Amino acid sequence: MTPLERLRRHAVARTFFTPTTLPRAIGKLGFVQADPIRAPARAQDLTLRQRVADYRAGDLERRYPKLAIEEDFFVNYGFVPRELHHWMHPRAPRSVWPKARWKQAHAVLEFVRERGVVHPRDVDAEFAHGKTTNWFGGSSNASTQLLDGMHYRGLLRVARREGGIRLYAAREATPPPDDPRAVHDALLDVVAKYAPLPLATLGMLVSRLGIGVPQWRGERAAVLKRAKARLAHERIDGVDWFWPASERFRRGEPEERVRLLAPFDPLVWDRRRFELLWGWAYRFEAYTPAPKRQLGYYALPLLWRDEVIGWANASVDAGRLATDFGYVAGRAPREAAFRRELEAEVARLREFLQPR
Repeated sequence: MTPLERLRRHAVARTFFTPTTLPRAIGKLGFVQADPIRAPARAQDLTLRQRVADYRAGDLERRYPKLAIEEDFFVNYGFVPRELHHWMHPRAPRSVWPKARWKQAHAVLEFVRERGVVHPRDVDAEFAHGKTTNWFGGSSNASTQLLDGMHYRGLLRVARREGGIRLYAAREATPPPDDPRAVHDALLDVVAKYAPLPLATLGMLVSRLGIGVPQWRGERAAVLKRAKARLAHERIDGVDWFWPASERFRRGEPEERVRLLAPFDPLVWDRRRFELLWGWAYRFEAYTPAPKRQLGYYALPLLWRDEVIGWANASVDAGRLATDFGYVAGRAPREAAFRRELEAEVARLREFLQPR
């Protein structure tokens, strides 16, 4: 086995731990990236179905109000354990609100405290903030944009969702950490759960911690230096790779299993790392014009043993699951074991999509 093959096998084995409970899986992952597209289910559900026993699409949203987790920004937007959420606050965003904006925010915060949990339309009806230009150049309710800003600043938390819309409650303030350096290193350790990481990706993720902790963006160089000293590393084919020093590469054969992965699954999230490990370029093409797509609207990477050998597009029509597969080699493996395991994975996907 070559060093790169050994690294690849470790990357697969470490992320697919024995399926466990939903809270424990989120704790092990540290962060679950969210995406609103359903094709055939949301990315967070597709990620968790591989790691939570008897998981069904929508379980995270249904159970969220009773779990010790939060919707928040980390290196992207998603779900994090509440302890990690506390580590990132209070935030000091780069954009400074003027006094008039803070006056609006405090009025809305008082309204939320009185109501307990509020829908954005309730805030809009109470305060009539009007319309504003959104990030995409279109028009949206100014109240929605204000609530987003209050959530990011830690004034509000997401209490639950209703029809996919975030409902907000007041967030109790938490004091700043006594040792910011230790907390920043702990956040880096969560990032390291994407390991093994090429140096360029490690540096990029440290930079993206500026989303979750913008108040510490000046510490990037120091955090990266400490990470490189603390993490285990090896140079393979001219690339420096890093992973937690406590981990040992596993021996033995890879699991005889097919998995259809979310586009933002920890195993495939970074396209640079993906290409280094598997030698081909996977692209997320939901926002690519249809004529330019090569893999499909919402292609799910197809993992067989410890090789990502292709992709699948899955959809539900009239309650029936339809799947279409593509392969890097131009055809599916001819092994009977692959055909059997592919059928089993499609059956698992079908069951996962069934409502409880």
